[in-house]
Amino acid sequence: ANAAAKGYIISLFLVSPSWREFAKLFASVQFQRPFTGQDPIQNRPRTSARRSRAPSQSHIECIAWHTMSNQGPSTKLVQPKTKAGKRALERKAPKLVEEPRKVLILTGHKTSQTVKDLLVDIQRMKATESVKLTGRKHDILPFETGGEVEIEGYSNKSDASLFVLGNHTKKRPDNVIMGRLYDFKLYDMMEFGIANYHGVTSFKASTIPQLGNKPAFVFVGQEFTTNKALIQAKSLFLDMFRGRQVDQINLKGLDRVVFVSYVPTLPGAGASLDEEVTPTIVFRQFAVRYKKSGTDVPRTVLEEMGPRFDMTVRRRREATLEMEREAMKQPKLTPKKQKNVKGDVLDGKVGKVYVPRQDLGSLNQGKMKGAKRERREQAAARKQKRNSRQE
Repeated sequence: ANAAAKGYIISLFLVSPSWREFAKLFASVQFQRPFTGQDPIQNRPRTSARRSRAPSQSHIECIAWHTMSNQGPSTKLVQPKTKAGKRALERKAPKLVEEPRKVLILTGHKTSQTVKDLLVDIQRMKATESVKLTGRKHDILPFETGGEVEIEGYSNKSDASLFVLGNHTKKRPDNVIMGRLYDFKLYDMMEFGIANYHGVTSFKASTIPQLGNKPAFVFVGQEFTTNKALIQAKSLFLDMFRGRQVDQINLKGLDRVVFVSYVPTLPGAGASLDEEVTPTIVFRQFAVRYKKSGTDVPRTVLEEMGPRFDMTVRRRREATLEMEREAMKQPKLTPKKQKNVKGDVLDGKVGKVYVPRQDLGSLNQGKMKGAKRERREQAAARKQKRNSRQE
């Protein structure tokens, strides 16, 4: 390690409160290459007015504290100061019935035109349930150590539990990463390679989904129940595109069908027989047209509306057992049954109260004045009788 790297290590060791925090900071700061005039805080080259020089101790400490402040959403309790702030915190609070999940759409440091068009089509499919942050380039690598910190920060600010990141490199061209978050922490994600892409505008039946409408999903193939990668992809697609969960839906609200299948892939040279091979996923979307049939039930016709693309699974990360167990907990929506309580139309809530049998002999009865006078007379008569016996 060079001198700059040693400076980073010593500074992080001094400011870190524990060994675990030190490990996080040690993995997040880039110290493997020498200092070359790059600003590590803003990740951009210095201007000509600022002379390239070796980092000082104060500058290194500033970098370390900046890294510590970006380790994810803060756990500090925020107290609202206004009524609008109180309503905003209540909207972000956990709910028994979840609202539609928002999708955070991001672009990487370098993005191809194919990936840009695909991100636009995904935003059209999600309508108002998406937050697009493609105005600037984000140098985010979620599969690298500490690469999910920036995504967790953006999702916390946008109140989004899903994200789509598009980038393009020589090693992984036309790359799209889809993932989910739980409690603004990365839950799982999958990396796909896009091929044979045709956008929505290249089809005659291109329509914009109406607000409140829902798609029907068709997953064709047995591998969606046996292959681990396809099982995760199926769950991810359902969370990404199904929208609000409802018990009933009008026939007119079912305006499109999402068709997902796969093409078997032959194992590569040198692969073992026990190694699981992930097939190529085929994604299609069709518009539902209702034609006259002469009866009460209309005739249904499917017309491809796009987008159309094939996806190859490149990398994926599953959720940990602890986080999966916590995220799969289901709230009890039915209230607890109350004993001896019934509802009445006129009287409202009517209840029964059971009182045990009382022993009337053990009751503390009040002593009347007349009873006291009788007792005095009886006592006086007994005393007079004893005196007459003695005489």
